[in-house]
Amino acid sequence: MDPVELLVLLIVAGVCGAVGQAITGYSLGGLLVSVGVGFVGAAIGVWIARAAKLPEFIMLKIGSVDFPVIWAIIGSVVFVAIVAFVRRSMVTTRA
Repeated sequence: MDPVELLVLLIVAGVCGAVGQAITGYSLGGLLVSVGVGFVGAAIGVWIARAAKLPEFIMLKIGSVDFPVIWAIIGSVVFVAIVAFVRRSMVTTRA
């Protein structure tokens, strides 16, 4: 994978993470956090899809890597929702 392909992969992961955060209405941080959320969301989303035996649709091929855009967004929503729930419950128990 050359540097341009890596940059495109990071941008796509960042957009997917940002969309996941926007859907939940809870922001975990800035650009780098969105990229991380996008990659974690892709892992969670693909795991959910395989566990439920659902097809992997809208795969974006970047160099030699296939990035599951829809499952990354769905996984990002799940991940951000869990983090938001845990953070909010920790804040309410401290007060």
